[in-house]
Amino acid sequence: MSSFGYRILGLGGGAGGPPYQIDHLTIGGGGTGGGAFGGGGGGAGGFRSGNFIANSNTVLTITVGGAGGSSSIAGTGVTTVTSDGGGSGGPGGNSNPEGRPGASGGGSGDAGSNQRAGGAGIPGQGNQGGQANPGNTGGGGGAGGAGGNAPGGNGGSGSSSSITGSSIIYAGGGGGAPGKSGGSGGGGDGFSSGDGSTSPRAGTDGKGGGGGGGKFPASPSSGQGGDGTVVLSVPTANFTGNTTGSPTVSTSGSNTIMVFTSTGTYTT
Repeated sequence: MSSFGYRILGLGGGAGGPPYQIDHLTIGGGGTGGGAFGGGGGGAGGFRSGNFIANSNTVLTITVGGAGGSSSIAGTGVTTVTSDGGGSGGPGGNSNPEGRPGASGGGSGDAGSNQRAGGAGIPGQGNQGGQANPGNTGGGGGAGGAGGNAPGGNGGSGSSSSITGSSIIYAGGGGGAPGKSGGSGGGGDGFSSGDGSTSPRAGTDGKGGGGGGGKFPASPSSGQGGDGTVVLSVPTANFTGNTTGSPTVSTSGSNTIMVFTSTGTYTT
């Protein structure tokens, strides 16, 4: 699993040529779950899909966010597409238990009577995290739904895409502590034992799932957010094969699909 944030390779452009449409799915990195004494679930990374037109010989820079990091597509003559990272789950047992804002917001941590709402999500990318109550925490928001409020506290559901040729769910929110389920689409479960000795689950890499909420003395004390991904779908007749970053390349119907799980480039 990569670390927080991301590394960007070069950006460039070339001579114009016959333009063609590129479909994309851009998923940000999921937020890490909260820890300490009962943390909320991490919010899912941003979910954005759509298409754009690119000229030939344009270098598209693909940035894939790690936990909490943004993913993006950028290139000369192309409007940059950015999916933000998910918000972290709030830590339990302190004066700032609220879930952190992000593409989808993190769930609030357990701080007794000192409860606050989950973190806000970004419209068009995700949803709000859930609120805690004494003894239970909120779930992280997902692309398809808000995080559950305590005592439920499950992670919000993700959203599906068929850009690869198969329907896959991405960007589920992390489950709160104790023992709440992560949302469909890679959300990690919260820790499951009463004393916190069972570690929370990380969000799924390549889906931008939020990490599960944890509790001391679990090690790690919170589930890390899952890495994001960027998927490009281009007409096979236009596919150049000029890539960096080792994307997985396949075909579906008349299109060629590139799945980036690390930063790279595609030259049209």
